[in-house]
Amino acid sequence: KEDPTTSIESPKQTRTLPKTLTEGEVSHLIKTAFGMGGANSVRLVCLLEMLYSTGLRVSELVGLPISSAGDNAQFLIVSGKGGRERMVPLSEPAQKALTNYLKIRQQFVGSDDNGTRAQWLFPSKTSVIGHLTRQRFAQLLKELAKEADMPADKVSPHVMRHAFATHLLKNGADLRAVQKMLGHADIAT
Repeated sequence: KEDPTTSIESPKQTRTLPKTLTEGEVSHLIKTAFGMGGANSVRLVCLLEMLYSTGLRVSELVGLPISSAGDNAQFLIVSGKGGRERMVPLSEPAQKALTNYLKIRQQFVGSDDNGTRAQWLFPSKTSVIGHLTRQRFAQLLKELAKEADMPADKVSPHVMRHAFATHLLKNGADLRAVQKMLGHADIAT
């Protein structure tokens, strides 16, 4: 009638550490993207540099309006989860990649009669929503990983976000500052 196991503590499930990349692997991905050449390469380098220098969620990155890329943008104001805005700094390599991308961005807008693509920083001619989708960006990363002779399952936009946070912390950044840049409400996250 009584369960004798109720007084026994069950084993705790350990939290697994998130997947991440080394600084060398991130650098190798960026160099590989740069070496591919063409407008798609310039856009991919910009996406990678911005993702790695800001730690944005992939949906935040691909959904940036063109207005977020002002002249000499050193910071981005990002609207994150729950409508909370935060300011994130752009590294010098990300600023340079953004400048290079803005020179060829019009190729991705094409003839946009109703302005649905022109309003986005990363427009897409094939997307219904007008900008590059998070799924397409993930596909581009998988293709890049193969090109860089890395396992495709090791690379994703979220893994790049983890790499951003891990490398900042490893190099002495304040945990609270990283929390704010990532847009986490809770420090435990």
